Amino acid sequence: MTSQDHGSLPGDRVERKARLQWVPIPLMRVSPLAQRDLSQARVDELAAHFDVERLGTPVISHRDGHFYVIDGQHRIEALKAIGYGGRQVQCWTYQGLTGADEADMFLTLNNTLTVGAYPKFKVAVQAGRPEETDIDRIVRAQGLKISRDRGGGSVGAVDTLRRVYRRGGPACLARTLRIVRDAYGDPGLEAPVIDGISLVCHRYDGQLNDDQAIAALARAAGGVNALLSKAEYTRRQTGSPKAHCVAAAAVELVNRKIRGKKLRSWWKQP
Repeated sequence: MTSQDHGSLPGDRVERKARLQWVPIPLMRVSPLAQRDLSQARVDELAAHFDVERLGTPVISHRDGHFYVIDGQHRIEALKAIGYGGRQVQCWTYQGLTGADEADMFLTLNNTLTVGAYPKFKVAVQAGRPEETDIDRIVRAQGLKISRDRGGGSVGAVDTLRRVYRRGGPACLARTLRIVRDAYGDPGLEAPVIDGISLVCHRYDGQLNDDQAIAALARAAGGVNALLSKAEYTRRQTGSPKAHCVAAAAVELVNRKIRGKKLRSWWKQP
């Protein structure tokens, strides 16, 4: 046999750090840093069609005398719902992880699974990942917060925040949020507005006076709804991306109000 034959494979094993262990469900807790929000609808669905052979193997972190669920909280809650809350479940169990380690593990495990952008972003912040942490810092510096709540300075469009950050860097994101916040308040803190205003900040960097832009947008009749309506009309007429149409509408509104040198039309190449 050659070294490629299965019969002559070496005896060394590829081993995981985690170990299979029977874990009592009553001792389990949800990792505060490494889980998405619980969806009761998902729990109800799993419980209604429960099949132990499809349970899979939850992933657990054993620390401080407790077993923290990193992956599998909906399956554990489904077990409770069908009356198995007092039983033990076989889990992949890690020892000695920190809360940040658990968050990083959650992201790794869910890299190919259907997990929403928002929970992954929040966990990435808890894990200390540089990009998400810096975005969170910038948002907070503007007196805002990353949250799916409505109002109160909440921004839930994390994919847009990441896109703006990558497009123009920290300064562009900070400028964008300040303009949107001061011109429109909470109604403006939505993905199309943030994306569109960021395009304006990025293209006209060095030409755009932020205070003039804020004043012009704030004084325009109809507020953010008028901006979005104009952008939607342009999108239907031209087929251009929504963010570009918002940018074009914003440039037009700013040019109407400012005196002196106007910004070049969005549709003219710089």
